[in-house]
Parts: sequence; structure tokens; C-alpha cells
Amino acid sequence: MKERIQPQPISYPEQYELYEKNPTSGLLSRRSFFKYMGSGIASFLVVSDLLASQVLKGFTEEEKSIAEDTIAAWIHVNEEGKITVFTGKVEVGQNIRTSLAQIVAEELFVPIDNLELIMGDTHLTPFDRGTYGSLTTPQMGPILRKAAASVRELMKEMALAEWNLGPISLRLESGQIHHPSNGQKLSYAGLAKGKQLLQKVNDQVEVVSPVNWTVAGTSVPKVHAKDFITGKHQYVSDMKLPGMVYGKILRPPAMGATLIAADVSKAKAVPGVQVVQEGEFIGVAAPSSQVANVALAMIDARWERTKQPSRGNLFQYLKEQAGDKEQNPAADQVFNAADQKIAQSFSLDYIAHVPLEPRAGLALWEGDQLTVWTGTQRPFGVQEELEQAFKIPKDKIRVIMPDTGSGYGGKHTGEAGVEAARLAKVVGAPVKVLWTREEEFKWAYSRPSGVMEVKCSLDKGGVINSWQLYNYNSGNAGLESPYNTGIKHSKFLGSQSPLRQGSYRALASSANIFAIESTMDDLALMAGMDPLEFRLKHLEDERLSNVLKATAEAFGWGLANKENQGYGLACGSVKGGYVATCAEVEVHGQSKEVKVLKLTVGFECGAIINPAHLRGQVVGCVLQGLGGALFEAVDFQDGEILNASLSTYRVPRFKDVPDIEVMLLDRKDLPSSGAGEAPIVAVAPAIRNAILNATGVKLFHLPMLPKGVLPTEV
Repeated sequence: MKERIQPQPISYPEQYELYEKNPTSGLLSRRSFFKYMGSGIASFLVVSDLLASQVLKGFTEEEKSIAEDTIAAWIHVNEEGKITVFTGKVEVGQNIRTSLAQIVAEELFVPIDNLELIMGDTHLTPFDRGTYGSLTTPQMGPILRKAAASVRELMKEMALAEWNLGPISLRLESGQIHHPSNGQKLSYAGLAKGKQLLQKVNDQVEVVSPVNWTVAGTSVPKVHAKDFITGKHQYVSDMKLPGMVYGKILRPPAMGATLIAADVSKAKAVPGVQVVQEGEFIGVAAPSSQVANVALAMIDARWERTKQPSRGNLFQYLKEQAGDKEQNPAADQVFNAADQKIAQSFSLDYIAHVPLEPRAGLALWEGDQLTVWTGTQRPFGVQEELEQAFKIPKDKIRVIMPDTGSGYGGKHTGEAGVEAARLAKVVGAPVKVLWTREEEFKWAYSRPSGVMEVKCSLDKGGVINSWQLYNYNSGNAGLESPYNTGIKHSKFLGSQSPLRQGSYRALASSANIFAIESTMDDLALMAGMDPLEFRLKHLEDERLSNVLKATAEAFGWGLANKENQGYGLACGSVKGGYVATCAEVEVHGQSKEVKVLKLTVGFECGAIINPAHLRGQVVGCVLQGLGGALFEAVDFQDGEILNASLSTYRVPRFKDVPDIEVMLLDRKDLPSSGAGEAPIVAVAPAIRNAILNATGVKLFHLPMLPKGVLPTEV
């Protein structure tokens, strides 16, 4: 019998926003910049100008001196007039390539087609913590806007000097500056020719007001849309390199399993196959995916499995593994003295991200230089994972992220890229690793499961006078109630998760807002008040009140119920986005089958950059929220995922999609916020409250209707 193999696993840290680390700086020297870009005009922004509060917090003095030399956002205009914009943000279907291009084009007074965006390339773009948290629009947008405006003003200054004019106003149109009297024009290309200037961004530069937008604020078509439609765009899963081979990884049968022994002799005997074995990591590389799969199946591996928690005892387990609850005596005193009060518990299952494109990685070693192409929301995070895995400096590692197929918070890590790099280093050829759909279900991280306990009470006037919310494991996003609730106490209690868990669209806001908004309807019922009236009575947030009232009006709130139908609403605020959702459901008599007939969604995120794409974001959130509300759940037992396929894991189907009405509130008087997360959070509670309105049944678990009918036990 062969000796037990000691595990030497690669660490895939969960980049869950609850536990984010401080970022580290990535440097690009001015010499390297011009070596790559050539002559021209560049606008750069040092960290200390706009990002100091976010990026420099927590750095030592030595680290700050390095970070202050980091180019954090820039634009380059070359002598042919080509305008290149660089950002570490990435495109995962949310259309930020288009919206960021609109922002820059607006400030430079050029058509959007004149711009090229280079995104998510650790060799070419400034350091970026990642594309998550709805932060691209509110953080990167203003930086690029000011950088572009600074370039524009620099061009005007150069034109004034060229024409020997004093400080007068100049008209700029389509990348050309017009002389005030003689009809002459100077192009960006002409002004940039032969120059090598680095212009520091002017933090006080005047930007174009949203009320005067002509490119931003319009439904510009998606950049490179034709490439996606025709199949010209190359996802990582499509890419090929000369001499490339295909890799597959041996994986345990269940979480917590340890490799005891492995006989790889039969796999090695397959023509063209190379086996890589490093401790507990075993992979194969072959001329085709089919041959790699055959070779992998021929490995005789023996595993030792350990007892793991199962779905049946999940919620009890999470509570048992959590920390101290830390009661609030003052809130308890008010609660205990109240005549009208509620104490109830909500729970939600793990759910999978189910991205359209499963994980893929392609790795190429050239000497001691490593290049990895992979679909990730955090290229610089993957660069750090590779640095840790191979103990080589980051400047020898390049991570490139081609526009990829969906993330939803599920692609913060770079497993496929690291695996491809491990195989490529040994076999001496480029290696591509494509995860199967089954691997995506079993080995990617899930949205955290959780338990939310709510205790609250009403005074004699029907006003909330105490509120307590405890979240076990799911997270603290959205934990604080937006309502005036008297004595308030909210607490997140971390737990030991039996499954890999990490970021998901809106994080824990979907869980916490489900508990908050469901309880608000239950309190309104107890107080004998209309749910809309009850919410407005407790709301001081003007933006949330406005979107709630506008959505209710568009939905037709207050109309009498039809037979077997019910109406519900919910609202919330996530990362600068304000959403309200009204739902209409139908519950059939004896079968108790529930059908969601209509969802009206109102959304406000400040000034809208691209209305058509924003509407698409909202609809996408609603559809994804529909799955988590009604059907989706990861089923597991003793560490093994039991429903690791689309035939067994229920996602929304065409027949499940209700009539969706989206109403966008354009607040040009407010800064633009992100929109990729907030619209999801009110879907589940609105449907739950509509079911309550139709049947009198209160539901406390997500998914609410895994079999499409009202559960017999709630």
C-alpha cells in the first residue's frame, strides 16, 4: 500500500467583502508607460489626490511613499489622435466598458467610437482592488471624468499657446478646438504630436453637468456588441495558443476528503498525456479535453472522508458555531413590556452563482515570466494568488481578463488560472483549464446560508418602539433597518460554514432585507395598517420614500384584490441605489400552486449614465432574485453537493418570468451610483408579502417555493 499523501493545497482565499484586506499598490513607472504608449499626452492621477481616504488608510509611511507614485487612473492621447483609457475594472456583462467610455467621451467632446478602453490587465492598467460592490460607477467614474476633463483643459491651454492667444474661451467639438475668430482648428492629434507630457489631474476641474450631457445619459449601444453577437469575441474558454494543451484536475469526492493514495500509472500510459503530481494536487495535461477527461478517469485515487454537516441540520449548526449573541437589555425591556410584539426567525439556503461561463484559465510560462488569462472580477487579486503559489515577484506575473461571461460576485478568486499555471510550469507548454458545469457547482463558493432572528414591538399608537435583528453567518450587509424603530440593536454573528462561501450579488442584503421587509408587513398587519402607509410612517429617508411612493403609484397600489390574488411590496437601499418592488401573485385553490404574475420595480441611483443598460441591469437583478426567492438551493450531505447540474438545480425558466415593469428615476442632481446589486434585494420580500396578502400564510425561508406550491409547514 502506498504511503498516505500529505496535502499541500493551494489556498484560494474567499474575497468576501466582510473580511477585505487593505489593498496593495501596483506600480507602473512613467518610463514604462511611454515605452508602451509612445509619444503623446497623458493625464495621470496620483493616489493622494482622490483615493487617499480609501487606498492609503492603514499603510505604513514607507508603503505610502510607494503608493503615492502609483498611477491610479489615466488617459493617453497619441499623435494619431487615438484616445486610450486605462482602468483595472473589468467587464462581466454589466456594460461598464460602455458607461465608462461614455463618461470619458462626454468630457473630451469626442464620439464614443474614438475611444479604446484597456481593462483588467495587470501589466497595463493601474492597480484596482476589484470589480464588485457597485463601486465602478461611483468611484472610477468620477476619477475618469476628472482625468478626461483635465486632458480637455490641457488641450485648450496648448491651443491658446499655439495661437498666441490670451485666456479666452474656446469651443471644442468632435476632438477639435476652434479658433474664436479665424476659423482655424487644432485637433487632439496635432496637439499631441511629438509631445511627452504628464499632466496631473486637476481635482478642481469643471466637469460637464449631467443636465448638459449629450453622450452620457443616453442609451449608447454596447461597445463591441457586434463581436459578442457574431461570436468574434474570444472568451477565455475560446482562446488557443500555439502548442496549447488541455488540463483537468483530480478533485475529492466531497468536502473534507483527504487523499490517501493515488495510482496514476494508467493515466501516464495514455498517448500524449502528462501527469502532474505535487502533494495532494494531481492534474493531467493532454492534446484535447476528451483525452484529458479519459486520463483523469483512469487515475485510481483513494480518499478518506470525514463526517461533515448536512443540509438537514444546517441552521442549527450555524447557530451553534456562532459567537455570543450580545443581548441589548434596554431593547429587551421595551420588548417585554409591549402588548404587541413579534419574535420570529428567518433562514436561507446556500445558492450557487450559476454563471453563464464557468471558470476558465489559460497559462503561459516564458522563462520566469507568467501570463494568465482568466475570467475574474479581481485581476490583481489573482496576481497575488499566483505570487503566493509560485513565490515569484508580482512584476513577473501578468493577469489579463478578457470581457467575460458573468460574475455576480462569484469570480473574485482565480482557481482555474492558478491550476492552469501549475500544470503549465511542469509540462512546459501553455495549458488551458476549463471547469465543467459540475465543477462550478461543486467547487466554486456559494452565497452564504444564514439565520436571521428578529424581535420587535409596537407602542399603543402602532409605532415601532424596539427592534433587534441578529444575523448568523449570512453577513452584515443591509443589516441596519432604514426605518425609525425606537431602540435599535443589530448584530452579525460569524459562524463556521460547512461549504465554501463568498460574495454574491448584494451580499447579505438580500437576506437581511428579506427579514426586515417581511417583518414590516407582519407589523403592519398587527397594527391594522396598510403596508405602504406603515412604511412611510416610519421612514425619514427622502430618497427611499420617493422611490417607494413612485413605485406604488405605478403599480396601482391600493386596488381591491382579485380572487386568489395578492399584492405585496418591499423596498431597500444598497450602496447608493434605492429600490422598491411591488408584486402580484396568484395562488391556485387546492393545488396551492403559486404564480408570480407581475413585478413593478422602481429604481433610483442618481444621474443615469445609460438608461437602456441600466434597465437591463435591473431586469437581470430581478430575474436572479426570482430564483433565490422561489427555487434555488444547494442541496448537500456529508460535504457532497447533491444537485450539481442544471437538471437538478432549479433556476428560473421562461415560464417563471412574470410581467416586469421597470421605472427608472433619473436624479441628475445627484452623483451616479452603481446599479448591479440593489434591484435584487426587494424581490423576495415583495413576493412573500404578496403571498401573505393572498393567503394569510407567513413564509420565513428562502427559497419559499422549491416545489412551486405553498409549503405544508412554515
